[in-house]
Amino acid sequence: MSLVVFESTKQIHCAECRQGPLRHLVREAGVPRCLDCADLGHLVYLPRGDTALTRRAHEASSLSAAVVRFHKRRRRYERLGLFVEDAALARAERACLADAEARARRRERDRLRRAAEDTRFTAAFAAEILRLFPGCPADRAQAIAAHASVRGSGRVGRSAAGRALDGPAVSAAVRAAVRHLDTEYDALLMTGVPRFAARARLRPLIDAVLDGWRTEAEAASPSSPASRAAS
Repeated sequence: MSLVVFESTKQIHCAECRQGPLRHLVREAGVPRCLDCADLGHLVYLPRGDTALTRRAHEASSLSAAVVRFHKRRRRYERLGLFVEDAALARAERACLADAEARARRRERDRLRRAAEDTRFTAAFAAEILRLFPGCPADRAQAIAAHASVRGSGRVGRSAAGRALDGPAVSAAVRAAVRHLDTEYDALLMTGVPRFAARARLRPLIDAVLDGWRTEAEAASPSSPASRAAS
């Protein structure tokens, strides 16, 4: 387990040597100390971003410290980088340069694999939309699926239920699309109407669209009671 170094934006000084304000500090029994006084001053800072370099430098360094900063909005500490020995970082950089081409080819293969997976998943999601809402236009189903299933978006299509093509999750994606594209929902939010109040106001309209998509294909089928009555 790595030691922890805190990055601070406050005016904090070292309790031992009074140096400051400190950008990086450690806390020992709640007391702030600079890196020199904490015997970490010989380490060099490696920002996060290059996974292979960080992993190799961490493995090669006999002493290391994780750098974290408190995120006020998320109310948690987030990792910013790593302090490692200079020689360990140099070895890690040489190793990364030696196999940079191989890692680039592997990243490209992974990118293509993920793209193919995303294409298949989006198609399956669109097919499930059309199964649940057969009256939904095919291009509209494809657009909803593409929006809901963007990798890393946190949208319903990327939830566990969405990836499993769970009916309520797929329906939630369709409802959200209708809410934003077929109603004045966004305009209501911009005028200050609370989100839940706007949803309640527009629920009958959204339900009507969804009910129409559920029944439209059935009504148009030659074997349906409505079609037989019309003939």
